[in-house]
Amino acid sequence: MKKLLTVVLIMALMVTMLAGCGKKEEAPAPSGGDAAPADSGSDTLIVYTARAESLNNAVIENFQKDTGIKVEIVTGSTGEVVKRVQSEAANPQGDILWAGSEAQLSDSIEYLESYVSPEDEHMFYKNESGYFSNAFCDPTVFIVNNELAGDIKIEGFQDLLNPELKGKIAYGDPVNSSSAFQCLIAALFDLGNGDPMSDEAWAWVEAFIENLDGVSLDSSSKVYKGVAEGEYVVGLIWEDPVADYVKQGVDVRVVFPEEGALMPGMSVSIIKGAPNMENAKKFVDYMLSEACQSYVGENLTVRPLREGASLNEFLKPWDEINICDTYDDKWVQEHKGEVTEKYTEYLENSMQ
Repeated sequence: MKKLLTVVLIMALMVTMLAGCGKKEEAPAPSGGDAAPADSGSDTLIVYTARAESLNNAVIENFQKDTGIKVEIVTGSTGEVVKRVQSEAANPQGDILWAGSEAQLSDSIEYLESYVSPEDEHMFYKNESGYFSNAFCDPTVFIVNNELAGDIKIEGFQDLLNPELKGKIAYGDPVNSSSAFQCLIAALFDLGNGDPMSDEAWAWVEAFIENLDGVSLDSSSKVYKGVAEGEYVVGLIWEDPVADYVKQGVDVRVVFPEEGALMPGMSVSIIKGAPNMENAKKFVDYMLSEACQSYVGENLTVRPLREGASLNEFLKPWDEINICDTYDDKWVQEHKGEVTEKYTEYLENSMQ
């Protein structure tokens, strides 16, 4: 009996040893710059976004529902999310950069993946560079407090020089604020008759700064909130928050400058080396799709850029807007620093 038990124990020990020798130890996941691309069957997408919460929610929630892909959102200002993409370039952690216009992001093209969606052919603004898919539009507009404005004519950039508005205009810093920069660029192209560095254009800038009377707000939200709350008569901003106020019944109005509104495309791009590349492409396709574009146009106050997309009653029809047709996006990309530097000089001179 003892011999039989001994034989059984010896056999069991041998089986255990053989099983241990046959088992393979799993290799640790690669890290750093040697990170392997994610499986194309991944069900995850990571989006770095500087867009408004309402737009993020509308697009991303429907994308998740329609595709089954789980989206992780990282929010921040345009500058913050771009810096994050740049800092992670050796080992990309995000898939999508959804921040600003091509003019704003052109300096970061080396961190982006080239991709032109099949849906691009239906868009007002085509992805000509291969890196920026123009999904929505942030037109440059004025927000006007109806009660405070009274009978003051506020229909264009020239009207902002009215002495009655001195110190009552809400405006940001075009060096750090994308909306303030876009409004400045619109005025320069409009008033310079297509030459944004002309004497005529900068004569207006000088007079405009004088009428600001020291007002320089450090965030875009302070512009539209300041006007809506009665601190300022008029502000220079983009369409979405103003149209949203109108939708809520706030006594303000959207004014597209009569000289010509700038209609910059807000782009979506794929981050170079995105760990979930196939899902990133699906996201771009989805954002440009008729279903997504019309949903946003019908339910939000963000202007879609797909031809034929539906618009709600709070978004002015395209054919009723005078668009700045002399705007040159490539010129802006190449001369942004020159423009902001010159504006800063004019601003400093006004304080002396």
